[in-house]
Amino acid sequence: MRVGAVLVLLAAVLVVTVAGPPRLGWYLAAWALFAVALWAARRLPERRLGVLVVAGGIVLAATGLSAPPSSSTDSFRYAWDGRVQAAGIAPYDHPPADRALAPLRDAWLFPATCGAAGLSPLPDGGCTRVNRPTVPTIYPPLAQGYFLLVHWLSPDGVRHKALQVGGWVMAVAVLLPLARRDPRAAACWAWCPAVPIEAVNNAHVDMLAVLLVVLALSTSSAGPARGALLGAAIAAKLLPLAVLPGVLARPSWRRIVAVALPAALVVALAYLPYVLVSAGSVAGYLPGYLAEERYDAAGGGNRYLLLRLVLPDGWAPYAAIALLVLLALLVLRYGDAGRPFDGALLVTGSMLLLFTPGYSWYALLVVALAAMAGRWEWLGVALAGAVAYVLGPAAGPVPATLFYGAAALAVLAARRSRDLEVAR
Repeated sequence: MRVGAVLVLLAAVLVVTVAGPPRLGWYLAAWALFAVALWAARRLPERRLGVLVVAGGIVLAATGLSAPPSSSTDSFRYAWDGRVQAAGIAPYDHPPADRALAPLRDAWLFPATCGAAGLSPLPDGGCTRVNRPTVPTIYPPLAQGYFLLVHWLSPDGVRHKALQVGGWVMAVAVLLPLARRDPRAAACWAWCPAVPIEAVNNAHVDMLAVLLVVLALSTSSAGPARGALLGAAIAAKLLPLAVLPGVLARPSWRRIVAVALPAALVVALAYLPYVLVSAGSVAGYLPGYLAEERYDAAGGGNRYLLLRLVLPDGWAPYAAIALLVLLALLVLRYGDAGRPFDGALLVTGSMLLLFTPGYSWYALLVVALAAMAGRWEWLGVALAGAVAYVLGPAAGPVPATLFYGAAALAVLAARRSRDLEVAR
C-alpha cells in the first residue's frame, strides 16, 4: 500500500502547513508528495484506486479544517458581507470601515487589541480582520448569496469554521462526480494540496464556482441546465467566463440559444436584486482591485511575467488579451463539443499562464478541469500560483517566472508528446 502510506504522510504535512503562517518548504513538500502519490498510483487496479481516491480525498480535504485560515483573510470579508446582508444592508454600499456599520462590529472581526498579525487598521482608530476595510466588497451576487446563507445557518460563535465546513462539503461534492467519471484522473483533484489549503482552510468562494462548473460539465447534454449552472458559476466568480468557449465549441445556433441564453439569464437574475437595492455600483471594488493587482494597461509588478520576458511591460497586457481571445476563437472553431472540459481547460489554464496571478486559489478551477480532462500537466499552473502567493511580491519576479515558465513548458511538452503519439 505504497500509495496509502504516501497519502498518510501528505495528510500530516498538510496539517502542519495550515497550522502556521505559509512557508514555501511545507508547500513544496506537500506538492512533492502529491506527485509521488500520482506516480505510485499509475498501476493500481481501478477498484482499489477508486477507494483511495474517494477516501483519501475526503480525509485530505478535512485537514484544512484543523486550523483557522492560515494564509488568507478573505473568509473574514465573506463573514462580514453575510452579516451586513442579514442586517438588511446592501453589501456594495458601505466599506467595513464605515461608521454607519459600527453596530454590526464584534470582537472577532473587530478586536479590541491590534497587535496581532494580519489585522488591518481603521481610519478612525482600531483594527479589523477584514482586509481592505476602506473599500466596498468585490464579490459577485451569487457569492453574496452564499455568504448570507452561511450566516443564516451558522450557530453563534462558530466564526471561521462555518465557511471552512462549507468549503469541505463543496470539495467533496466536486470529488464524487469526478471519481465516477474516471478515478485515475480524479486523483488530480482528490489529492491536490490546493484543495485542503485554499478551498477548505482558507475557505475561498472560488470553490462555489468550481462546483457549479463541474456540475455543468457533468450534465449529459449542452442544454439549458448546463447553461444555467454556468451562469450561476459566473455569478459566483467571474473567472468561469473562460469556460464558455469550450462549452460552445463548434457552435450551432440551437446550442448557443440553449446554453448561452440561460447562462445570461441566470447572471442577470442574480444581479437584479442587488442592482435594485444598492445605492452604488454592484461592481464594488473590482475596478480598483484590477488596478491594484497591476492587471491594468500599465502592467508591471508580477503580472504578465512570461510575456514580459520577450515584450516591453506596456505591451504585455495587450498581448495577453489578444492571445487569450485568439485561443478562445480557436477553441470555438476547432474544439471538441463532446469534451467541453478540454477547451475550457485550455482557455482557463492559458489565461493564468498569460496573466500570472499572485493568488493561488484562482487555479482551483484549473485543477478541477484537469481532473475532468485527465490532463495532469496543467497542475503545474496551480503550483506556480502557490509559489507566487507564498513568496509574494517582495521576492521579486524571478521565482514566480521560473515556476510559471516550468508550468508552461510542461503543458507544451505534454501536448507535443500527444501529437507524436497521434502521428505514429
